[in-house]
Amino acid sequence: MIGPQDVLDAAALLAGVAEPTPVQRSRALSDLVGVDVWLKCENLQRAGSFKIRGAYVRMSRLSPEEKARGVVAASAGNHAQGVALAAGLLGIDAVVFMPVDAALPKIAATRGYGAHVELVGTSVDEALVSAREHAERTGAVLIHPFDHPDIDAGQGTVALEVLDQVPDVGTVVVPVGGGGLAAGITAALHDRPDVRVVGVQAARAAAYPASLAAGRPLRAPELRTMADGIAVGLPGDVPFEVLASHRVPVRTVSEEDLSRALLLVAERAKLVVEPSGAAAVAALMADPGAWAGDGRPVVCVLSGGNIDPLVLLRVVRHGLASAGRYLHVHVRVEDAPGALAGLLQDVAAMGGNVMHVAHTRTGGDLALSEVAIDLQIETKGPEHCGTLLHGLRSAGYTIREA
Repeated sequence: MIGPQDVLDAAALLAGVAEPTPVQRSRALSDLVGVDVWLKCENLQRAGSFKIRGAYVRMSRLSPEEKARGVVAASAGNHAQGVALAAGLLGIDAVVFMPVDAALPKIAATRGYGAHVELVGTSVDEALVSAREHAERTGAVLIHPFDHPDIDAGQGTVALEVLDQVPDVGTVVVPVGGGGLAAGITAALHDRPDVRVVGVQAARAAAYPASLAAGRPLRAPELRTMADGIAVGLPGDVPFEVLASHRVPVRTVSEEDLSRALLLVAERAKLVVEPSGAAAVAALMADPGAWAGDGRPVVCVLSGGNIDPLVLLRVVRHGLASAGRYLHVHVRVEDAPGALAGLLQDVAAMGGNVMHVAHTRTGGDLALSEVAIDLQIETKGPEHCGTLLHGLRSAGYTIREA
């Protein structure tokens, strides 16, 4: 069990290595929740996430003999970059196993920091099996992404900065994968029982709620989420013990919650985060009435900002749709000259901006005299979506939302 002194010792090791990251007040979230909400910007940390904190603490404490043997790690990206950067700073050879579908920018960045990357499996759990086999075969030291006291103590230094930056903080909301960040923050706040810690997992990769209820780590039934940074199948023994003993609640959020949160952070806070990094914000947006508490501020940890631009594009589009900013409709009209032009004119007259048109003349569900038109329309929000649908139906169009 790690405690506050372990985190303080880790902070001393990290002086000059991990950057103190800023906090930023979010007016949009503060208005939504009813108390001040601050964003702890670990997406601006070196290597793009909090992971350098734990990786450096763990590796700096290796013996000279262990350092000479090198290190090995498994990660979807953020821990990989943290290990690679720490290894470079400490002069240690590093091999990192990553899932074959890991984001290309994360793979390139890990190699750029000097690590040798091997692509194996479809998840962090599968990559971890290969990393353990490599450690047994070569003698390299396995740097686990979350299941080690030094790793978790290093991650907990985030909380020390939060206490300095938001002294009256009442709640810290933390993304949870294996649990190392949440455990470290919980340990750092052991002597501050007035500050609660709340973990957040993606509902489609959530091992902790059932594990905490059962009193032991249980494997998640599925790992199908855009939040690859927290898609971990089994909680670590070390972080699980901390979170269970401190009775830290872990909430879950949907893929729609995550995409809306990522969009809000980008649009209103002007910050780029990855889906897992937006999990804490997603929890606030999904249940805004649950956070006011005693009126003290809430701090959301933005745990990482390493996102593939292509993933960002897809997630932003999904977030716009979830927020009612896109409307996708299927319209049937008579197959007559000018019918498509008339439909587009009607949409434009109601303020809709057509982004994409698909025009289909043949299909098993179409009458001989009909055509099907699929429209993707940019709108001004949910109310405008309703106005568009009502207006088109009133004009006589047969509409189905896609």
